[in-house]
Amino acid sequence: MTFYEQLRHFADSYFLVFMFLVFLTFCLWPFRPGAKQHVEDARNSIFKEDHDG
Repeated sequence: MTFYEQLRHFADSYFLVFMFLVFLTFCLWPFRPGAKQHVEDARNSIFKEDHDG
């Protein structure tokens, strides 16, 4: 088996599982315990006044 075939096999199997787990983590991250204040801050951030200018 060549290096390309090994890399292709890794990308088709294990990396796909890894990317799915990363996607699932990002989807569930806002629902973790203790994240409520961060979610509220992000939700209301567009209503805050811009004091830079």
